[in-house]
Amino acid sequence: MSRNALPDTKTSPLRSSRNRLLAGVFSLALAGGAIGALALPEAVTPALAQITTSQPANTFSFADIVEKVTPAVVSVKVKKDEPAETSMSDDDGDGNPFGGQNVPPQIERFMKRFGITPDGAPRGPRGPERHGRVVGQGSGFFISADGYVVTNNHVVDQASEVDVTTTDGKTYTAKVIGTDPRTDVALLKVEGKTDFPWVKLAGAAPRVGDWVVAVGNPFGLGGTVTAGIVSARGRDIGSGPYDDFLQIDAPINRGNSGGPTFSLNGEVIGMNTAIVSPSGGNVGIAFAIPSETVSQVVEALKGGGTVARGYVGVQIQPVSDEVAEALGMKDASGALISQVQSGTPGDKAGLKAGDVVTAIDGDPVKDSREMSRKIAQKKPGTTVQLSVVRDGKEMKVGVTLEQLPNEVASIDKKGGDDSEPGDTDRSMPRLGLSLAPAKGVSGAGNEGVVVTEVDPNGPAADRGIKAGDVILDVGGKPVATPADVRAGLAAAHKENRKAVLMRVKSEQGTRFVAISLAKSNG
Repeated sequence: MSRNALPDTKTSPLRSSRNRLLAGVFSLALAGGAIGALALPEAVTPALAQITTSQPANTFSFADIVEKVTPAVVSVKVKKDEPAETSMSDDDGDGNPFGGQNVPPQIERFMKRFGITPDGAPRGPRGPERHGRVVGQGSGFFISADGYVVTNNHVVDQASEVDVTTTDGKTYTAKVIGTDPRTDVALLKVEGKTDFPWVKLAGAAPRVGDWVVAVGNPFGLGGTVTAGIVSARGRDIGSGPYDDFLQIDAPINRGNSGGPTFSLNGEVIGMNTAIVSPSGGNVGIAFAIPSETVSQVVEALKGGGTVARGYVGVQIQPVSDEVAEALGMKDASGALISQVQSGTPGDKAGLKAGDVVTAIDGDPVKDSREMSRKIAQKKPGTTVQLSVVRDGKEMKVGVTLEQLPNEVASIDKKGGDDSEPGDTDRSMPRLGLSLAPAKGVSGAGNEGVVVTEVDPNGPAADRGIKAGDVILDVGGKPVATPADVRAGLAAAHKENRKAVLMRVKSEQGTRFVAISLAKSNG
């Protein structure tokens, strides 16, 4: 066949069809923006056509990142002198939520919400309780050339000895500089060298969908690398008032506690701390402490071994739609103050139960969790301006913060299911409550009205009110008798409110509860 001869389509029809198809695809690729000239409807434009990347095809790899960051990641081995029955043993993993018995209570409560045992599986019978030296293992990473190492607080909690082992097999003794149980961050120091490989904590949060690489010591195997994406941000897993976790799907297992998760530029975007797992192994749901939180805590621990947090001295709760309706607010946002503790900065500044904090120093407050975090980031002695909504009016309240106490006083339950009946009033069938003055109920105190019985099908039960709870005020006014409660309900109904706000004291503390008047009157 000559150079200009046509191909023999009779003998190669498939080849001819393939060539025509490839030629069409190639012409579209060369046309680039000319695809629009085909007048395809915008609704059928493939989503992938909107995604661009500078990464050459078939060359993407995590190898360069791994090679760069792995030398800074260490295995953390701890020794503890305590009963072996209440600790983890060598085959239990790292003594953290990824396996073992040394599980922080707050994380254990979170795990129970998903029906997960501390080690991810039922345990067989144990012998008599034994005492001795218990060895546990986790992960960590150098954040400076002079030997500062970051890991989880629960990895080194109550440790008598701490050793770190680098990827080249060298082991060093580490000193615990300080710990912060509230954020589960611990800072260690290895002395004697100033040239350790180290990694940088990222200054900005990753986006949901960003690639991440996790490095740790799962199951005690040594340095192991896994990859995934950021699944979500701002997760609250019930471990404390400052929960703000990253959720990632990179495979994380026992021994990864305290290990770093990296962005594609080699910066640490989070420190691994917990997983959800029915079996003790990875199921694609892991949580990491954001690098911003780690940075703040580390700087404080370097300065004195402890973290000094600002403190207002109020109990707060989210503003639900029902609460917003009862308060006459347009948006269900901010932090509702349910109680002001006597003698605290909030009390001195004139804050009151029922106030809604909507901003701190002009920075909007989305909910109670955000207020807790923002206040905790302020140093004691700082004066902050709180934007407050009180009785439907906006105002500013200046509060000079104090040091957060190690143990914030809690309110004990007064009364209970075994409270003796007093001067009960059963004329509240629409709420489903039987009430009695607190003064007439043994152990209930002198303020408010005690709930002596709750109809499980009533509207109050729907809002979590239980026998033994004490109603302190209704619609912003203190109550001392069942008649006061009725009067508060009537006043709210007269004002055409769809819900009424009651301040209730229970064994969990004091909170506001919004009761729908439509339901209670219907």
